[in-house]
Amino acid sequence: MPLEMNREVFITCAVTGSGSTQDKSPHVPRTPQQIADSAIAAARAGAAMVHCHVRDPETGAPSRCLKLYREVTDRIRDADVDMVLNLTAGMGGDIVFGAPDPLPTQSGTDMVSAEERVAHVAECLPEICTLDCGTMNFAEADYVMTNTPGMLTAMGTMMTELGVKPEIEAFDTGHLWYAKQLVKDGVLDSPALVQLCMGVPWGAPDDLNTFMAMVNNVPDDWTFSAFGLGRHQMPYVAASVLAGGNVRVGLEDNLMLDRGVLATNADLVTRSVEIIERLGAKVMGPDAVREKLGLTKRAPA
Repeated sequence: MPLEMNREVFITCAVTGSGSTQDKSPHVPRTPQQIADSAIAAARAGAAMVHCHVRDPETGAPSRCLKLYREVTDRIRDADVDMVLNLTAGMGGDIVFGAPDPLPTQSGTDMVSAEERVAHVAECLPEICTLDCGTMNFAEADYVMTNTPGMLTAMGTMMTELGVKPEIEAFDTGHLWYAKQLVKDGVLDSPALVQLCMGVPWGAPDDLNTFMAMVNNVPDDWTFSAFGLGRHQMPYVAASVLAGGNVRVGLEDNLMLDRGVLATNADLVTRSVEIIERLGAKVMGPDAVREKLGLTKRAPA
């Protein structure tokens, strides 16, 4: 892919995620209403797309509950501001091994079928859902994010048949390699949408040489976005735009606006809009994103 600045940029806000951030900031939303309200505020600030997980409303722990997804979806679609809804499909592939003996697996293991991992997508029919396109040691302890070729083929086929566009989550170059194979095999449609996930231990590090290796492995006709974690979130807004991509910000990836200043999702979107416009680019709205990606807006239930 030639290196050319993107002049029309869409912002995705990753609203809450599934990491253990729920007690680190009062701004991390837990309940469906809080998640939807935070997504709506992000959309008002300039996010064309919102990427949503759900959490147990009492504990903040990650959840796959269909009822919670349904409520978040309905609240977002009933809002007086438009946005493209992107739901995670990343949960249900988690293995936590014991040490020094790997078996039996430990608390936190959550392994379910492809059908269960996509059940909320079939129920809510978002315009986009994520497809984590590989297996990797993930961040902490002996947790492995598990996405086998067979699982990805099954999930990708279901998403395509549902008319929901997968957003390929690429945490390393091999994930892009396999994503291209899924397109070649007819599992995913082309041109595809990909999110370059930088600096997630132990995937692709967030240095610019590695980032450009990822960018250069994205086919020319695909659309890509990128993010970095923590203090690298805003630098990656600029880096992605300059490399020809779009941007993702939000409390899933970063809790701080400045040193010592906790952010809201709307704060992070507002800051990213400032960076994009100072670079001389235009921030896209949801209808422009739908046209670019070939999406059909879903009506409220």
